[in-house]
Amino acid sequence: MNEYRRIRDLREDHDLTQKQLAQFLHCSQQAYSAYELGKRDVPTDVLIRLALFYHVTTDYILGLSDEPRPGANG
Repeated sequence: MNEYRRIRDLREDHDLTQKQLAQFLHCSQQAYSAYELGKRDVPTDVLIRLALFYHVTTDYILGLSDEPRPGANG
């Protein structure tokens, strides 16, 4: 699973629209949609803001870990 799928799943799990997330990130809905579709790489600052917003690690968003939070497995 890649980060594009994870950011979409996180958004849907929190019952948010792309427009709501775009407003939080100060970007257009079209730009945010391009992140979710994998048409545009997620900038580092946006990745960090998403991780803080959802209370998950950047590794989780990037698909490097299946644990959303540090130490979640123990």
